[in-house]
Amino acid sequence: MHNDKEIHILGAGLAGSEAAWQIARSGLACVLHEMRPNRQTKAHKTGDCAELVCSNSLKSDSPNTASWLLKVELRRMGSLALRAAEQTRVPGGHALTVDRELFSKAITAALEAEPLVEIRREEVREVPANGIVVVATGPLTSGTLAADIARRTGSERLYFYDSISPIVDASTIDHSKVFAASRYGKSLDGGEDYLNCPMTKPEYETFLDALLAAESADAHIEDDMAIRAGKVPFFEACLPVEEIARRGRDTLRFGPMKPVGLDDPRTGRWAYAIVQLRQETQRADSYNLVGFQNHMKFGEQQRVLRLIPGLENAEFLRFGQMHRNTYINAPELLTAELQLKADERVFFAGQISGVEGYVESIATGLLAGRFAAAYARGERLADLPRETACGSLIHYLTHADPKRYQPANIAFDLLPQLEPELKRKLRHDRKARHVEVCRRAVAAMDEYLGAHAAAV
Repeated sequence: MHNDKEIHILGAGLAGSEAAWQIARSGLACVLHEMRPNRQTKAHKTGDCAELVCSNSLKSDSPNTASWLLKVELRRMGSLALRAAEQTRVPGGHALTVDRELFSKAITAALEAEPLVEIRREEVREVPANGIVVVATGPLTSGTLAADIARRTGSERLYFYDSISPIVDASTIDHSKVFAASRYGKSLDGGEDYLNCPMTKPEYETFLDALLAAESADAHIEDDMAIRAGKVPFFEACLPVEEIARRGRDTLRFGPMKPVGLDDPRTGRWAYAIVQLRQETQRADSYNLVGFQNHMKFGEQQRVLRLIPGLENAEFLRFGQMHRNTYINAPELLTAELQLKADERVFFAGQISGVEGYVESIATGLLAGRFAAAYARGERLADLPRETACGSLIHYLTHADPKRYQPANIAFDLLPQLEPELKRKLRHDRKARHVEVCRRAVAAMDEYLGAHAAAV
């Protein structure tokens, strides 16, 4: 056991909460630092641990998808967040969607009840000089701490702009104009998990014109060079809806407003465009507009979004917002154990390490917690198999081109290709290839966990 190795986790988001849980499960004590609610961010609303900001979806839980595979591995490793997600699940088609308030409260309650986890409600302004530290402060890391991290890493902060979607009061939706359905009837439990707002071509054109003419909100960080230059570096996987619209008048109809697979029961046909609403809470008293993250001014959002059929009198519980996401250049700075090369007692996890997505943040938090616990014991965990989703995610973080590093979601492209003979055999069957990649990954993870049960 290392001397003077108290373990500190900075940030009680998805990654930090998971890291604290894993450290406690290993039998070690840790301190979980969280500045909320004493100091809030531009996006958070509560002081609860693991508050979901952008969406209530943990992406696909459909078998043999990359997102499903990552969740399978995390469940096998005892993820607190995945356990809470199952307890607070709401209908969401093939996605694992949760009641975000109950989800955060479940994780908070579990951590508060854990005697090996001490939660300190305080802002940490710099990386502690002593002990082991897991930095999991997320994309909205406070300026003073971010400056300290930049100083320690010897590199400038990297960043991109991200947005969150609006949420509408369910009681203000005009149900005579919307219909319930899942795309192509696909739902894990056979239900109709989404409310769909169908648009005719004239309605779509009117909406599009209003969207393109809407006034944008000011960025909350005034001095960014990107803003001054008029070049905002949005993350491609989470573009604001108005940015998508600027790429062509039909771009939305082939993106978040695609009508395919959704038969309007009143016409028996697909609409010209569709806006989908996804249930936010288990009480079904609120819905979010799927894929409608934006950075319009609040008044403009209300005016434009009320042009959507069924939302003419909608009351919005939350408007979309834009915020800056901070992340480090992980391939340049981190080891395969997510340790800072310049200071091995400091670990990074979550979006600040350069992963994108809730489940990816959970995964890096879980792994960083385990790596930190092993380091505190004077041990080193065996490397995760490259064939696994977790192993491939770590490999991307630490082996991507530092000059072109971009935040990444889990995807099959990150996992190793199949053996040449099997790849050739399945070259015309993409689904079968994905099934085989997942089978191989799960087998590798099970073998790893069996072989290293005492350590992990």
